[in-house]
Amino acid sequence: MRVLWVKAGKLLPVDTGGKIRSYNLLRQLSIRHELVLLSYYGDERDAAYEAAIREQFPRAETICTRVPSASALHYAMHLASPAPYAVTKFSSSAVRNTISKWLSDGRFDVAVCDFLSASLNFPRAPATPCVLFQHNVESVLWRRQAAREPNVLKRMAFTIEASKMARYERAAVARFPHVIAVSDRDRDEMAAMTDRTRLSVVPTGVDVARYRAVAGEDPNRPNVMFLGSMDWEANVDAVEYFCREIWPAVLRAVPTARFRIVGRDPHPRVAKLASGSVEVTGTVPSVIDYLKDAAVVVVPLRVGGGTRLKIFEAMAAGRAVVSTSIGAEGLDVASGRDLIVADDQRAFADAVIALLEDGDRRRALGVSAAASAARYDWPAIASSFEQILHRAIAPPPAAAPVQAVEVRA
Repeated sequence: MRVLWVKAGKLLPVDTGGKIRSYNLLRQLSIRHELVLLSYYGDERDAAYEAAIREQFPRAETICTRVPSASALHYAMHLASPAPYAVTKFSSSAVRNTISKWLSDGRFDVAVCDFLSASLNFPRAPATPCVLFQHNVESVLWRRQAAREPNVLKRMAFTIEASKMARYERAAVARFPHVIAVSDRDRDEMAAMTDRTRLSVVPTGVDVARYRAVAGEDPNRPNVMFLGSMDWEANVDAVEYFCREIWPAVLRAVPTARFRIVGRDPHPRVAKLASGSVEVTGTVPSVIDYLKDAAVVVVPLRVGGGTRLKIFEAMAAGRAVVSTSIGAEGLDVASGRDLIVADDQRAFADAVIALLEDGDRRRALGVSAAASAARYDWPAIASSFEQILHRAIAPPPAAAPVQAVEVRA
């Protein structure tokens, strides 16, 4: 196949869940297909990034849109748009013209719109089959984020975004001939937006070989770990909640316990959590060493969408995981077998304490988790994605077009 993959924002470094998912699928698909990654980004031209992305993907094309980074002023300039800012800030006439030309001249067999953020750049009626890759149901994510935001002004902005996103996402999901979700739950959410036959599921994967090296090694210290991009609002809320409502109870039971918040670009609210028992690392060379030293990995998310790669990574490393239902949402995991799911603060604290104090239980949970995660190695996941692209090129006769509501920037 000749595949065009359109990604808003830089793919490198591979330091967020979405980037990890996209990078590994691209890497696998490029082995067997003629794949062109169109990576477009804002601000000033970054020659080092363009060289690095072409080293990873020789056919990659880049466009520097010179659109400034998100700011309050930039947001205000787009406030009147019916489309959400999370989409309009990634729209570009240069990108739209490039995609339109490539899809009209028969250069590709299929095109992938990676995340809803790039969708405004795709033509309304492309000559080439197009697939929307939905890492999250964005309207669900924004609705939850608005409900949890403590800052009044930000909560108002998130509420406006959530309303715009609900309308825009419904139109976009209906407009694309095929949509790939990352979980059955996400597919069910989007089934209210379009014909269910247009929806497929490709679950989250994990680099099994990379994390397997840690499995089987049980740390001898009661270290608790959270892993994620620490400038993302859902993660900020999660660690604040954990430190405020759960960690004190853990410390009372296990005074030598230490909590490590591992991830890039810590928000000032996260940096303030650092204390004698809480470490905020910022960017680390490799999360492997931190996973190796973690007795328990926690995912206390109260906001989010899609699926969390951090859980599969921890499971593949044989770590014991305690998560909220939202944290584990969409993953094919069972509480008590692969991880522990706890939604109220007392139950969450009790689960962490029990695992820190019971090495046999912790190791048994880690062994079972690693076995479950092994089913989701990236080559197998990419094979499922590849099959869906083939079907998009030659859709079954029963797939009828769906009338979409048009939303413009």
